[in-house]
Amino acid sequence: MLELPILENTTTAGRPKRPEWLKVRLPMGENYRNVRSIVDDFKLHTICQSGSCPNMGECWGAGTATFMILGNVCTRSCSFCAVKTGRPNEYDEDEPRRVAEAIWLMKVKHAVITSVNRDELKDRGAEIWYQTVRQVKERCPETTIETLIPDTKANWDALERMISAGQEVVSHNMETVPRLYRKVRPQAKWERSLEQIRRIKDYGKRTKTGIMVGLGETKEEIFEAMDELVANGCDILTLGQYLQPTKMHIEIAEYVHPDTFAEYREAGLAKGFKYVESGPLVRSSYHAERHIF
Repeated sequence: MLELPILENTTTAGRPKRPEWLKVRLPMGENYRNVRSIVDDFKLHTICQSGSCPNMGECWGAGTATFMILGNVCTRSCSFCAVKTGRPNEYDEDEPRRVAEAIWLMKVKHAVITSVNRDELKDRGAEIWYQTVRQVKERCPETTIETLIPDTKANWDALERMISAGQEVVSHNMETVPRLYRKVRPQAKWERSLEQIRRIKDYGKRTKTGIMVGLGETKEEIFEAMDELVANGCDILTLGQYLQPTKMHIEIAEYVHPDTFAEYREAGLAKGFKYVESGPLVRSSYHAERHIF
């Protein structure tokens, strides 16, 4: 199997060495080239590229991609994320149409859409979110949609607009356990993100979140986070290994063994999640088509 090197340096003294179970397929094949061509032709962004996702070869090879709307520059500065941070340009009002057309050309049955944080916008980008989902539904009525939305900073009117266009699954990633928020998500709050998930559930949507491991959390903290998420109406949980994008990002504390991921999956299902995707290379939208149920 061809491997794509992980971007972080794991050979420096004092850092854990990358284990054998972390193998990534090199992007290749006709379907991969076709997806890349469509993304480039329509001048779209994907979190697959901007976030340096290790599963890009597999997912693009299967003809699927996670589209990232509202540009590729984020107003947040999370210490784990490979997406560029800064002052974004004005958003493109034609972007919803282009996303819908690209999804139609790709003929995907299940589409995943995410975005950068746009804290500088009064509506957090909610109108573009609404128009994107609506136009995908109009162009591709048989396509189901998962939207992975950012933290609205308690702008609940913006949240309602984001999730009211007909998507089947709404995801918002917690990313880590409460104790590590200041280091990992300095501009976010655990309680606020938890409330956002609860409000999404109250709206009647299927809810989903993702957590990275290997940042220094304990098993007990993961189990406690699971309990809080279930209590607040979260249906689906993804758990994956944090991989350091560059030397400038937060370092890996440990590589979590696949057996521990299996333990987390069993625990999550026992605690009440309807679906748990847990493994070293799992990411938020990995196998997302299975989460419709």
